[in-house]
Amino acid sequence: MSRRINAADWDESRVRVRANKKGSRPRTKDRPKHEDSVPGRVVTVDRGRYRAVVGEDTPEERLVVAARAKELRRQPVVPGDVVGLVGDVSGAKDTLARLVRIEERSSFLRRSADDTDPVERPVVANADQLLIVVAAANPEPRTGFVDRAVVAAFDAGIEPVLCITKTDLKEPAELLAAYEGLDLRVLCSRTVASDGDAAPHSADEDAPRGSAEVSASALEQVREACQGKVTVLLGPSGVGKSTLVNALTGADRATGGVNAVTGRGRHTSSSALMLRVPDSERGTWIIDTPGVRSFGLAHVDPEQVVAAFEDLAPAAADCEKGCGHSPQDPGCALDAWVAEGHAGPAGAERLASLRRLLRVESEDGPQEKVLGQ
Repeated sequence: MSRRINAADWDESRVRVRANKKGSRPRTKDRPKHEDSVPGRVVTVDRGRYRAVVGEDTPEERLVVAARAKELRRQPVVPGDVVGLVGDVSGAKDTLARLVRIEERSSFLRRSADDTDPVERPVVANADQLLIVVAAANPEPRTGFVDRAVVAAFDAGIEPVLCITKTDLKEPAELLAAYEGLDLRVLCSRTVASDGDAAPHSADEDAPRGSAEVSASALEQVREACQGKVTVLLGPSGVGKSTLVNALTGADRATGGVNAVTGRGRHTSSSALMLRVPDSERGTWIIDTPGVRSFGLAHVDPEQVVAAFEDLAPAAADCEKGCGHSPQDPGCALDAWVAEGHAGPAGAERLASLRRLLRVESEDGPQEKVLGQ
């Protein structure tokens, strides 16, 4: 005989609730529009916390720390992004706002770990130009890296600018000759010691820091090129990016030397950081990025790679449809274009670099990977 339960005996704590298989999924797909959100520009990202400048260039300018909203968890947020913020946007100590929207980007610089890695790695957003920093020596410059950076800038819709540092160690004539036929702005930077003489460059990776400075003329040249623009500095470790950033912005980014055995620089910047250039036009920002040893282009369409080589791209229009631009393609017009001198004295080297980026085989078989290219 069943036992009758009186209402007075009912205990809600004994009720078993079956777990919701959908977890914490929202009950509706209609998400808040956050029309009252405050715009901010992300200047750095650190372990899930986003620091953004709110009220830029106004008396109310402040730095706000925010966490990303759950609905944006699959969308990358990088320095340079303009975002919408809600919650506590006062910027007071120990406050945390919520990042709820990413505004449309004017440019988006990306890379992959290598040319076979399909995963895109975002670098920065809304930049106007890419300052490709290489050293004339110590470490030795690699045109393969410069070409990759130019292709990435072309794909992102950013103007590339080549900056050659440490020209006090070696004249960059050979490097300049490789890009003589391009409409590529080139800046040269000479390093000096604090007393005005040429700065000593030790190959010892533990050499003292902070003894070298950028010459005043070179600094003014770079500053002028950055006026009113958001400029990204990109280059291998040890070429002097952080030294240049410190000179431009007055920051205190760590600087390091070059390993005598490997010829490579030591990583001193661990994350991208956006810094304002003082005493400059409104909107003048510098983004310092960590030194990279590889810059994959797996995300870039091969046609975009060819288009970025402006000294070779006109010949591609005469190639047969579906041409892979390898020496074995009978309808490829690139070899004849170079042989006729249309690509300049460095045409043969430029074509070889293009084919390395396209990963096509040479007449002698598959090409071996060249370090740094």
